[in-house]
Amino acid sequence: MEFSIKPLVRPWMMMVVEGAIALAAIAGIISMQRTQLQKPSLWVESPTQAEQQESIRLSLLSKSPSFGFENLIADWAFLNFLQYYGDEAARSQAGYGLTPKYFDIVTQRDPRFAETYLFLSGTLSHQLGQPEQALTLMQRGMAALSPQMTPKAFTVWRFAALDQLLLLGDVPGAVQSLEMAAAWSGETEEYQAIAPVFRETAAFLKTNPDSKLVRFQAWTTVFAQAGAIGDRKTQARARQEILALGGIEKADEQGQPFFTLPIPAQPAKSTSKTP
Repeated sequence: MEFSIKPLVRPWMMMVVEGAIALAAIAGIISMQRTQLQKPSLWVESPTQAEQQESIRLSLLSKSPSFGFENLIADWAFLNFLQYYGDEAARSQAGYGLTPKYFDIVTQRDPRFAETYLFLSGTLSHQLGQPEQALTLMQRGMAALSPQMTPKAFTVWRFAALDQLLLLGDVPGAVQSLEMAAAWSGETEEYQAIAPVFRETAAFLKTNPDSKLVRFQAWTTVFAQAGAIGDRKTQARARQEILALGGIEKADEQGQPFFTLPIPAQPAKSTSKTP
């Protein structure tokens, strides 16, 4: 007599099997991470070789099934990027060339991870000089985010506007991005107070596309953002651009640097009468 096990397979059993597969995948990721942490000397002894191995690992990860754990993979990739980014000794020898791969994984797996776009813009655009690639990846966030879902969603438009204005010279694109930043921030109670700033800057750029004031304000924003993530290279670049625009560097009571732009002297009014 034949006996079939098919009737015994219940939907809940299938869920258990799928869960076990997902847990096995997570365990594999954790194992890979532990192996990475147990071999830190490779980055010290041979950064180039370590870079090549990390590139292969990221390529495999980008093609791996997620089993429904997209956010976990994005978080893992971003944490690895922070470790990679913070290794200054290795970066001084091997550079930041893997940054696009990290953020391709992050924005592909979880484009709603709004906090990562600051690092994406700062590293890809201002350190690697790839604003086009940065904007391509940011478009994933623009398509997936919404202010109703994520209050900080407007930041992706803000960073896009900075890259378009300062690095690409795309004033119409920057205007559009600023208007979107205004619209999205205006829909949230937490950030609606800054919406008029974006809106006014966009309106000003329409009539003053080469405005020194707007570029000064944009570069000071980049300077502050770079300081927030410890990006000294981008801070140095921003400081250079600010000083070239005529900015003056000062320090506040805590010794933190800030910049001012001198107000142009107004021509003295003539008191003589026209003959």
